[in-house]
Amino acid sequence: MLLLNFSHPLTDPQREQIEALAGQPIAREIHLPAQFDTQQPFGPQLDELLTRAGLTTDEWQTEAILINLPSLNFISALLLADLHGRMGYFPPCLRLRPVKDVIPPRFEVAEILDLQGRRDAARATR
Repeated sequence: MLLLNFSHPLTDPQREQIEALAGQPIAREIHLPAQFDTQQPFGPQLDELLTRAGLTTDEWQTEAILINLPSLNFISALLLADLHGRMGYFPPCLRLRPVKDVIPPRFEVAEILDLQGRRDAARATR
């Protein structure tokens, strides 16, 4: 599985949690921190970010890709729209949550969100 990380670096325990939840190993991780200039249009910045991923058209369509979304909601919305166009479906995404009652703050992997499954289920309500 290819992990595209658009957020903070992941720890080894988080990677272990991801592999356990996904039922497969992380073959490759590409860290692409999404630090956008909020005074500039986001489209060109996203294009540059995804170019840095270095994936071919075939890889976007055939690799098993898991996404760790950026924290800023506007970037995440634009990213998901773009990825759907490249991949032909919504990619699964990580949800991290704070570990309760620990200092300093630490995060654990809560679940893998099946966005395409959610979309498909929602279509039945139309």
